[in-house]
Amino acid sequence: MKSHYKAVVIGGGAVGVGTLYHLAKKGWSDVALLERHDLTSGSTWHAAGLLPLFNMSYSVGKIHQYSVDLYSRLEEETGLNSGLKQVSNIRLARTQDRMDEYKYYVGVAKTLGVNVKWLSVEELKEIWPLCNTDGILGAIQHVDDGYVQPAELTQALAKGARNNGAEIHQHTTVIGLEQQDDDSWIVQTDKGDISCEHVISCTGNFARKTGEMVGLDIPVIPVEHQFIVTEPHPDIKARHAEGLPEMGVLRESDSSWYMREEAGGLLLGPYEVGAPCCYVDGPAPDAKYELFNGELERLMPYIETAFERVPAFAEVGIKEVYNGAIAYTPDGSPIIGPAWGLKNFWLNEGHSFGITATGGAGWQLAEWIIDGEPTIDMSGVDPRRFGPYAGRGFLKEKNEEAYANVFTVHYPDESRPAARGLKRSPCYDRMKEHGAVMGTIFGWERPNWFAPEGYGLTAEDLNQDDTITRENHAPAEEGKLPVEKWSFRRSNYFEHVGNECKNVQENVGLLDMSAFSKFIVKGRGAEAWLSSLVANKIPKKIGRMALTHMLTLHGGVRAEFTILKTGKQSYYLVSAGAQERHDWDYLTKLKPTDGSVELEKITTQQGVFIIAGPKSRLLMEKLSDADFSNKAFPWLTAQQISVGIAPVTAARVNFVGEYGWELHHPIEMQNYLFDLLMEAGAEFGLKPFGIRAMDSMRLEKSYRLIPTEMSIEYAALETGLDRFVHLDKEDDFIGKKALTEWKERGFDNQFVTLEVHGVTDCDARGSEPIYQNGEMVGRVTSGGYGFRTQKSIALAMVRPDLAEIGTELDVYILGDLFKATVVEESPYDPENKILRNVE
Repeated sequence: MKSHYKAVVIGGGAVGVGTLYHLAKKGWSDVALLERHDLTSGSTWHAAGLLPLFNMSYSVGKIHQYSVDLYSRLEEETGLNSGLKQVSNIRLARTQDRMDEYKYYVGVAKTLGVNVKWLSVEELKEIWPLCNTDGILGAIQHVDDGYVQPAELTQALAKGARNNGAEIHQHTTVIGLEQQDDDSWIVQTDKGDISCEHVISCTGNFARKTGEMVGLDIPVIPVEHQFIVTEPHPDIKARHAEGLPEMGVLRESDSSWYMREEAGGLLLGPYEVGAPCCYVDGPAPDAKYELFNGELERLMPYIETAFERVPAFAEVGIKEVYNGAIAYTPDGSPIIGPAWGLKNFWLNEGHSFGITATGGAGWQLAEWIIDGEPTIDMSGVDPRRFGPYAGRGFLKEKNEEAYANVFTVHYPDESRPAARGLKRSPCYDRMKEHGAVMGTIFGWERPNWFAPEGYGLTAEDLNQDDTITRENHAPAEEGKLPVEKWSFRRSNYFEHVGNECKNVQENVGLLDMSAFSKFIVKGRGAEAWLSSLVANKIPKKIGRMALTHMLTLHGGVRAEFTILKTGKQSYYLVSAGAQERHDWDYLTKLKPTDGSVELEKITTQQGVFIIAGPKSRLLMEKLSDADFSNKAFPWLTAQQISVGIAPVTAARVNFVGEYGWELHHPIEMQNYLFDLLMEAGAEFGLKPFGIRAMDSMRLEKSYRLIPTEMSIEYAALETGLDRFVHLDKEDDFIGKKALTEWKERGFDNQFVTLEVHGVTDCDARGSEPIYQNGEMVGRVTSGGYGFRTQKSIALAMVRPDLAEIGTELDVYILGDLFKATVVEESPYDPENKILRNVE
């Protein structure tokens, strides 16, 4: 073992070895992997080895797709068979909601290039003759799916890594990690110290222990997962004797289990409600090849449904019950990317489907480490999508919930109930009194929409089925009925969100956006530094604002900031609430080291109310002695004013396209302001509105969001940010050169706004494919119904030659093609006359 490497990977499971393999394949031969015991001695050895391509996340979907492709060609490269069997994967549907989920997913799959086939009941029976098809409405099949042997896969990847110069050192325990002044690392092991430029943590069940070494609270805690292997069944053995193909992996999602053949018998893997977290403090130092006792009683409801669906399963004895740890995160997706607050420390942890993700995760992490950027949008798996709120107690509740809901229908409007109410703005209770139905973002509770007083849904309204995974609404509050039914279609809140939009358009509305991320940048070098970060020009006058974008090294969009100049060398930055740790991490890592710039995060110190609507000025004039005329208070400016006796930074800007202000205020004064605004606003029709109304209105203005319309995969100019990107700016900025070269090469996409015709009960949500004459030519980035324009709207990226206004296209929504037309950007108030309050 050498004393220095370019990079050191910690952890010898499939994920760690896959990371090493890709670093070496990309040309970094001076890399090493350290494993405390044997390769695969953690969770890899007992993994079922399934390769589910089904995933609603774009990031995870691309990662899984790459993995399956890699495994299919690994033997040719290394000479070692990974045990890959592409027997296909079949998912059953017993309910209409499940069919809607599959219809939506098929659209996502088309944009990813994943091959999905619809199966009739007859085709299902032909492929899986042991399956009882009673009650089945339909099924989908991933023909390229199947399973591998995890140990064999790991050894094949290890050989490929070694063939490219990488080293693997087993029985080598990491006992400490220290970062040096030059951002390099010392990896302390029981066999001596190693220096390296980069450390990649792939430690699975030990993730939190590894994090402790470097001061990170890594949001990973494993959950117990059980699966059952039966004795051989004569019918399966007979099929093998006849040379018939292996039946595919069968998933009855509505009963929360998967099943496949295993050595002439069957393997059943349920995802049960109540499976506990384990290794909360990490495994024992000497843990290896470890399993827990089987708990068959916990599995009985799932076993019984398996008996019914596959009667042959009830006809054979149990050979083995496996109960092992699987790493989980609060949303069930892995964490892949840079660690926050540390340079050159990388995380590839939290893999609940680690075998499926091994190839793709290693691929993208190698791209990120070596080239400085990944090549696909990794926001769905970025480690910084969670904040400090995701501590041990939060993780135990949320990870168990994520595990229990692996097979539940994942509605686009769902808001799961575990570990809720942790981060509340002061006006939370007041909003609830007005009927707020809460959602959550980065741990913050915020109103999604407002239900009328006494509103509730009956059991008949909810129309729940009798399956195990029957969760189509959030739990009701004590003594009340549920208020929201989740759906892929327009649900019960559609009308109420429309009323909120109408009130904002006709009167005035109040929206709590306290979850915004907020930062202060100041110091003698503040202006020059900010100008080097973003593509737009920095506001020059105190009180002026600008919408700016930080680009990637390749010219895509990394972050969006509204920048307000508050002093000679002082600025107030606001960005998306979900991006707080992500944006703060980039700012702190890019901050000059000469002391010329100071940064401060003040998210929890400042609340934000949006006051929007034609009567906004009347309301503000009633409560403040400031001059709110257009001349004194023009658009895109901010002033320090008093609202009642409260000091407020009022900004003439909002995200809904109506006349109004953002009121940034000390958080401790929020309830005073709320009460004052609501009382004074009664005569003007002031009512609170929620995020769903805001989203409807922002679609009508063609306003872009990260990471939907704005992404690292799309050039900033593809996204239509021309007026915010100044390639002729005197100051150089991140991504300027790359974007200029991208522009010279030509773009593959162009942002457009579409009006979708003929929809009655469903709208585009995002990720739907777009066609012209049967050819896929783009994808929807987000969509919904615009209540002010009374049109179904989709924002999308299409081929540049199809971006002309009037171009007719087709959008695939829940299994059907709908006509769509490219329309002028900002269908509502395209000239911003309402927003600017001009005639």
